[in-house]
Amino acid sequence: MAFSRYTIILALVAGCLFHSGVQALWPIPTTLETGTSALKISPTFYFNVQIEGAPQDLWDAVAQSQYYLKNDQLGRLVVGRGANDTTALASAMTLSHLTLSLANGATVEPISSEAVKPLGTRSEEYSLIIPADGSAATLTANSTLGLYRGLTTFNQLFYYYGGVIYTLLAPIAITDTPAYPFRGLALDTSRNYYPVHDILRTLDAMSWVKINTFHWHITDSQSFPLEVAQYPELAINGAYSPQEVYTASDVQYIVQYAAARGIDVMMEIDTPGHTAIIAATYPDYVACFDASPWAKFANEPPAGQLRFALPEVMNFTASLLTNIAETLPSYYFSTGGDELNTNCYADDYLTQQQLNSTGTTLNGALDTFTQTTHGALIAQGKTPVVWEEMVLNWNISLSNETIVMIWISSADAAAVAGKGFRIIQAPSNYFYLDCGAGEWLGDDPTGNSWCDPFKTWSKAYTFDPLANLTEAQYNLVLGGEQLLWSEQSGPENVDPIVWPRAASSAEIFWSGKQPTGAALNVTEALPRLHDIRYRMVQRGVNAIPLQPQWCALRPDACDLYA
Repeated sequence: MAFSRYTIILALVAGCLFHSGVQALWPIPTTLETGTSALKISPTFYFNVQIEGAPQDLWDAVAQSQYYLKNDQLGRLVVGRGANDTTALASAMTLSHLTLSLANGATVEPISSEAVKPLGTRSEEYSLIIPADGSAATLTANSTLGLYRGLTTFNQLFYYYGGVIYTLLAPIAITDTPAYPFRGLALDTSRNYYPVHDILRTLDAMSWVKINTFHWHITDSQSFPLEVAQYPELAINGAYSPQEVYTASDVQYIVQYAAARGIDVMMEIDTPGHTAIIAATYPDYVACFDASPWAKFANEPPAGQLRFALPEVMNFTASLLTNIAETLPSYYFSTGGDELNTNCYADDYLTQQQLNSTGTTLNGALDTFTQTTHGALIAQGKTPVVWEEMVLNWNISLSNETIVMIWISSADAAAVAGKGFRIIQAPSNYFYLDCGAGEWLGDDPTGNSWCDPFKTWSKAYTFDPLANLTEAQYNLVLGGEQLLWSEQSGPENVDPIVWPRAASSAEIFWSGKQPTGAALNVTEALPRLHDIRYRMVQRGVNAIPLQPQWCALRPDACDLYA
């Protein structure tokens, strides 16, 4: 099934229909045609699934869409919240159903199977047609995952007033396909613990803006809340409490829940740094554990890093990573590799003894450690993912398939791409959601966060994934993500600190540009981001307001030079 790229036609009525139409969609589709007719949803509206052997998770997705359609009850973001639409609705045609079908020759697979395929092989494109005359709307795709993306768009098109669910934009024609295959959100659940239900709610919100990867930073120096069958003591000794553990069944439930919503779970076990907590179970495996002053030996307390030069530690780590990775369907597994502190090893007797006896440098030992742990993952069919220091600081011998995450600065992407590695854009100067909250360390009353200032949605939205790269390097950019490190976050504030800001990168990496071909810009985007934020609130996500409601109901009225 081929999806054409035709020119957008946006009808403007009474000077405001542009906002009532386009603001309904996030991320903005690849191509879009809209009309000026009102169209109501029938009280008996249904989804007509014309797919033989449709999988259960597609039926579940249809039921979810039916629920949202009925229960969102979102009034249009205009003065009166739709009260002035009643005249148009009096003569509106009624839409009775949406027919879902797959293209000829398409293989019927569960959404959850499609969602975890290798990057570049997932089919997320779809075509959505909604006539103005009340005849059947159609949603067509090459996969059930594409249908799921189309259902998400369909639900965003409709508003509610006075018991009527409607749009003012019929007929509507959309074809849509992502600009980049990787669109992620990273969440650190080790500095502070997040109950499973908070993670599930976050996954729901991710799916509404077509984010397709949950980057789960599940362990760190402060806690090891992951239950590993072969190494149960790690969670017993390393979690904050027995109640703050992700059991094997918890992880499987989260992974399956995510996949049914088109989301792959890429877990990260950061090594060899960020591992102090392992000393609670294996004290001989960790150098400089709880050394003081901690700032000399680590970026955060407590100090402590794996003695990666020791063969027994290398073998343990490879075993640990593979035992975790083999339980996950994702092709991708992050081994971290950031913020390794060399002071930790300078005076560590066991490390220096090993290096001296083998005539190896610390860099050489790290190379061997990484090749061993990555080799074990690759043998399982996993693609390793690392932070940028592995390439730029240590020059490790990495597989050409390794994916490198850019985090220190957006300026570092060119250097990594110059070495031929595929990259994920996650730069702290644009995408770190925890920045700007002030210093979290004690005894520092005037301190700021290291990555000040606060990264607004609009700052993130100006990010150019291809900046400073040559055209020949563009295909190395797989996509990107926004990230929440949880030194000052937990279940109490995860919604407002993430949403709707994380929708910024969702659109950058799904849409890439406006349907007209014009570049994304914050002025055009703000009314649409308001809309998805209000819809999130209707669905139980405590997304933070972007402006006073007065501004949200009057697009552009609160622009700086309005």
